[in-house]
Amino acid sequence: MRTKVCLVLTAPTLKEDLALVELYRQWIDIAELRVDCLCHEDRLEFRTFPEQANIPCVLTVRRKADGGQYLEGEGARTALLARGLAFADIDPRKNFAYIDLEEDLQIPSIEEAARAFGTRIIRSVHNMSGPEPNLLERVRKLRRTKDEIAKIAFMPRNLSDVTRLFREAKSCAAEEFILIAMGQYGLPSRILAPLVGSSICYASSEEAIRTADNPLGHLDPITLNEVYNIRNIHEGTRVFGVTGSPLAATSSPLIHNRGYRARNLDAVYIPIKADTIEESIEFAEETGITGLSVTFPFKETVLPNLAEISAETGEIGACNTIVRSVNGWNGYNTDAPGFARALLEFLGRRDLRKLKVSIIGAGGAARAIAHAVKDLRGKACIFNRSTEKAYNLARQYNFKWAPLDAGSRMLLESYSDVIIQTTNVGMAPDTDHDPLDFYAFNGHEAVYDVIYKPEKTRLLRRAQKAGCRICNGYTMLQYQAHIQYKLFTGADYAE
Repeated sequence: MRTKVCLVLTAPTLKEDLALVELYRQWIDIAELRVDCLCHEDRLEFRTFPEQANIPCVLTVRRKADGGQYLEGEGARTALLARGLAFADIDPRKNFAYIDLEEDLQIPSIEEAARAFGTRIIRSVHNMSGPEPNLLERVRKLRRTKDEIAKIAFMPRNLSDVTRLFREAKSCAAEEFILIAMGQYGLPSRILAPLVGSSICYASSEEAIRTADNPLGHLDPITLNEVYNIRNIHEGTRVFGVTGSPLAATSSPLIHNRGYRARNLDAVYIPIKADTIEESIEFAEETGITGLSVTFPFKETVLPNLAEISAETGEIGACNTIVRSVNGWNGYNTDAPGFARALLEFLGRRDLRKLKVSIIGAGGAARAIAHAVKDLRGKACIFNRSTEKAYNLARQYNFKWAPLDAGSRMLLESYSDVIIQTTNVGMAPDTDHDPLDFYAFNGHEAVYDVIYKPEKTRLLRRAQKAGCRICNGYTMLQYQAHIQYKLFTGADYAE
């Protein structure tokens, strides 16, 4: 049974909802009409929506307590549900294909009417405060008859809650269900809905996601299909991913999944938000993931969890790529060669001889960049808030070091042929910050910021205004991803 992609319609008018169905038609299988979001006038007119939409529809009137907008009493809500089932047509395409009824809503007349005209019941429970224990027992209890679909949606507290969902879903294989972990931790349960075994994967319009700040972790139908290829995910699909926190700004899935499509590889690459790298590895092992890109803040904490590391990773002291082998997880660093290629392209040079370079930051990315700068024969100074970390990194490559503050302005000026910003300061969504707000650019500097969202950070905008050459970190992301791609798949990236 293929997982259906369902567009959740939360516009205030039927006209707007119909327009959204038309906009996303080729990427969706069904649509959920959220009557609780409709204006009062359109709540009286929604019965003919399935016929107008010309797509199987779910009828839902979601209460505020369950994450919806309906505030009136249960009597009025029951009347709305009854209105949606009234005057059923002999042509089932003109009726609602599904009706969502919460676990505690027991109205035999509604259920009998639904079954009489072929409207399937989705029996749902929404837990906004944490996971549901014993999913198999809950699924069986929700399905009062075999023609019902059990839906359990919960807000996970961490990635471990999502790992348990995948583990327990395996025992539910004989049942028909929809299991959803909401929020950013829960994104894998939506993208990998076919592997979970969910009948339906819910999606929202891009506008709804943007305006609502997306607390439920929805993706839009185009992203689900064109980036993650959800309709072709099956048990044999190889799964890879990127893990860190936060991951809202990552473009890695777009790059990797584009590469899989170009080579016709049966694989998908997903974002995996976690609080610790140990949670990420536990999730990967439960779901069969064999390769992970490791980003902030895990590039150093991942090291004790690895069975083997490459020589370069050992020298750098940071790892951004792990691949599963028979002996455990092996670690690599693709940041250093990816950055070196990106920087030389930006500068139009073969190396960094006779250039003095400032490296801003001393974390995992800075470690790889310092290694690359040394290999390219550059002289550098490490600037960091924590002088101990700056000193330790600088000592490794015989670089200078200094605190990252206004007192180091003159030293920064003397190492300003190239300025490389390696921290996450200024990254979306906190774009108002600038790690060099004390420094005045004079226009001769070449400035590279590893951040690529936003396209121009506040730092880069200031540098450009002063006449500097600037570059963001997207090229570094691309080139290091191409190396990861080969480590994961054994194939060269099709550029």
